Amino acid sequence: MKSALICLTFCLVCASAPAAEKVALIKINGAIGPATASYIARSIDEARTQNAQCLVIQLNTPGGLLDSTQTIVQDFLGSTVPVVVYVSPTGATATSAGCFITLAANVAAMAPATTIGAAHPVMLGGIPSGQEQKPDDTMKQKLENFSVSYIETIAAKRHRNVDWAKSAVRESASITAEKALELKVIDLIAADTPELLKRLNGRAVDGKALNTATAEIAEIKMSPSERVFQQLWRPEVMFILMLIAI
Repeated sequence: MKSALICLTFCLVCASAPAAEKVALIKINGAIGPATASYIARSIDEARTQNAQCLVIQLNTPGGLLDSTQTIVQDFLGSTVPVVVYVSPTGATATSAGCFITLAANVAAMAPATTIGAAHPVMLGGIPSGQEQKPDDTMKQKLENFSVSYIETIAAKRHRNVDWAKSAVRESASITAEKALELKVIDLIAADTPELLKRLNGRAVDGKALNTATAEIAEIKMSPSERVFQQLWRPEVMFILMLIAI
């Protein structure tokens, strides 16, 4: 009888114990393209389904396509799950498209000895002839003006340093994690993911405090098709494909 009571008490305690909070995690290492945008959109949906405290995107990218970047930013701004972009590991970069993506996150974080910036747009294409130079310059100016206004809108929306954001496009400004924190480009610096979760704990996002100190990390992997398409957007692969097309 005593053993039965102990067993019953144990079961009741287990049943009443709250489930551990979850933090969804994805890792992006490489160029930003359609596969990246698809991966992030799917991960936001999965994080919402899992009732995750937030989605952490570990980012290391040299840049990518503006169209895909716009899709990602729109997904961030429309997400009901807080999105944390974490430029990591040490030595990682968030340049060009990565700068836009980092600034658009609810929380922007970087590891020590990482960099962000150099967001000036670059047009892909062949070498123009002398007659084609003038309209090409016009298109470059249009693209630059759009990129400046776009990054300004993102920075203002997330209450980040608008002046520096514009200089990242106009002047290809690039800064370290420490300088980014000083200039209020990012929100925090964390050496690794466990430290990041500790520093996120209690931070209010859209009026709700995050509970991440002891959260379980649930990594969302790329699907096989996303991995294949992601590899196709590597700069060296794109160069070979361009040579074949020419």
